[in-house]
Amino acid sequence: MSAAPAAPSVGVGGVVIHAGKVLLIRRGKPPLLGCWSIPGGTVEAGETLQQALVRELEEETSLRVRPGELLTVFDRIERDDAGRLRYHYVVVDFLCEFVSGTLRAGSDAMGAVFAWPHELAAFDLHPEALEVIADAFARVGSRRG
Repeated sequence: MSAAPAAPSVGVGGVVIHAGKVLLIRRGKPPLLGCWSIPGGTVEAGETLQQALVRELEEETSLRVRPGELLTVFDRIERDDAGRLRYHYVVVDFLCEFVSGTLRAGSDAMGAVFAWPHELAAFDLHPEALEVIADAFARVGSRRG
């Protein structure tokens, strides 16, 4: 059994909307191993949130992105059946602009896809992910109209 974390870890996520679709990855590592989610990962010491986001998205998807506005900040906390802390992440999600690249699953991803909004139910996304994706689509839509 691994020891409980002494402090929360900081994570970043990037909601990339490109050509009317949103970027999703199938996680290749815990937490949420095998689940579809917004791409991202943990911030390394000495990195800004934006630097970590650019690095993580390129590692997971082979895409270059430009971080934009802040979408949300939330806690992801998981405990075992006895109530012991397994992990605690403070996650900062940003709306990101696609810059370049060809989508392919990278180091920490089992899969990567651009999905239409009407397809999202098939990916069994966490409710918080669906909320932030809906917010991102609304923000992008309000800029166009």
